[in-house]
Amino acid sequence: MRKQNSTFQSAFISESGSELQNNDYFAFVELEEYACYVVADGLNDLPDTESAKLAIETALLSFQEHPSMRKNALLSYIKAANRALCKADQKERLKASVMIVVTNYEAFRYVYAGNTRLRLYRNGNKKEQSRDTSLSSDLGKEKNLSEDMLAKHEERNNLYAYVGQGDRFKPVVSKKIKLENGDILALYTRGIWENLDGGELDDVFSEAKDDPKESLNDAEELLLSKQPKTLENYTFATIFVDKVFTDPERKKKRKKIAIICIAAVVIILAVSAVIWFLHRRYIRLVEDMDRRYADTIEYIQDSNFIRAGEEAKEALADAEKLRNKEYIQKISDYIKLIEAVNKADEAYDGGNYEEAQNSYISARTRSRYADHAADDYINQKLEHIADYLSVFDYIRLGDALNEQGDYDKAEEKYLQAKQLATGVYYEEGRKEAISALEDLYQNRQEEAESVKQKAQEQAEIEVSAAQLAVEGDKAFAEGDYDSASAFYAMAIEKYQELGDDVHVVLIQTKLDSCRLKAEEIKEKEQQAQDYVNDGKQQADDGNYVEAKKQYLLAKNIYKELGMDDKAEELDGLMEILAVELEQEDMEQSSTNETLDGILQE
Repeated sequence: MRKQNSTFQSAFISESGSELQNNDYFAFVELEEYACYVVADGLNDLPDTESAKLAIETALLSFQEHPSMRKNALLSYIKAANRALCKADQKERLKASVMIVVTNYEAFRYVYAGNTRLRLYRNGNKKEQSRDTSLSSDLGKEKNLSEDMLAKHEERNNLYAYVGQGDRFKPVVSKKIKLENGDILALYTRGIWENLDGGELDDVFSEAKDDPKESLNDAEELLLSKQPKTLENYTFATIFVDKVFTDPERKKKRKKIAIICIAAVVIILAVSAVIWFLHRRYIRLVEDMDRRYADTIEYIQDSNFIRAGEEAKEALADAEKLRNKEYIQKISDYIKLIEAVNKADEAYDGGNYEEAQNSYISARTRSRYADHAADDYINQKLEHIADYLSVFDYIRLGDALNEQGDYDKAEEKYLQAKQLATGVYYEEGRKEAISALEDLYQNRQEEAESVKQKAQEQAEIEVSAAQLAVEGDKAFAEGDYDSASAFYAMAIEKYQELGDDVHVVLIQTKLDSCRLKAEEIKEKEQQAQDYVNDGKQQADDGNYVEAKKQYLLAKNIYKELGMDDKAEELDGLMEILAVELEQEDMEQSSTNETLDGILQE
């Protein structure tokens, strides 16, 4: 009913101009509810390339399949034309400037690509006009060039959007424009606007009457009167809107719409109240979550991880209520960080610094997923642990040196440990270093006393050894080689205890001399004893003179050896021999006297 209750007059002219073939095209379809008007300018130079015709036929066919004034619908019409030109089997890709106008007999909307133009006149004045998708149009907008200058600009045909462009195709679609009785729509190609400026066109339509053909004839007459040297193909179409469609049910529809609107308003208010309440609750949850999230970060920055953990758990509960996956992930990362730091702090407070160090390193890895919030705290703790461990390392090194007896270097390490512990306010390490120093000083004092005592004992041993050696020398000088050997043996034992090998060798030499002397004495004693035994044998045999001789030899040896008791014993034996000899002499004398008497007789 729209078409029957409205009056739209259309007319057009389309000529080849000074060209051999007309590549422009115009066509339209007027349906009951919608009408579609399309003008196209073929951009191919080769003859028999009906790019404009193919584009218009495709656009109108697409319109007839789904007539509509929606933006997406108009874009679909011109994009269908673009695909058709791209797929056409020709020597070169087909190209065209296209303007599509769709109306529902109350309003209209247009879509275009290229430099085919549209103008809307109302009450003899220009109300609306399109802008080319060309470089000259953009330059004109930037530099504020007049329409007449743009018509002659060298970049007027340098198009950045045209039908047949392919995948980068971006047409321009207008807003919906209301029509009024007496409006005039003018569609034309470049053959018109390159030769007739905007003012001349305005003059033509300012004096337009009720016949669109008359306006077209006036425009064509004006065009031809200029006698341009080169006249491109030109197409000019006009649509005279004598009467727009008026809906007879409009009042009822308005009343119905009003009732619906009131009901909708009530529903909207109720829904809005619910939404407001839910939104308010949502906002409060968001505010609470944000506040607790911020408090978590502040507590972490204040190194209060206990409170940070409490706030983070509350924030996580809010995020779960809001089903905010982003914040759930963020806060979960913070909770994992806080738990890792608390675990490390527990080991740190318990003095398990190596375990704490590993835990802080793990926590620092967690901190990367929590905006590095705890990096400063963790790094500070790791520095403290490094210092504490260094204190223990110094103390352990000092202990090792102390055990080796290198007290000076051990003292140096203990002092370094004490200084470092004092610098980092590590009281436990400082006390341990002081205790180690006290033990060191005590050990050094005890060792000094021990060394002193050992030195004194060694001196006493040296004196004793020297005295024993002197006694040995004295006994040796007196010929008491057994005593000398005993003294020398004891002296050697003392010097061996002292580790004095020089004196050991020296005394050993003397001891060896004593042994040699002792052996010589034993040999002489044995010789003397042999003389004594021979003397006794001679005495037993009555050879008293020979026996006395043997006794004298033995006595001389005993005298030489200083064995006076043995010599005295031999004196006794020799006295006995003297008695025996005297008796023998007396007996001999008596015998001799007897013999003499006998002889005398």
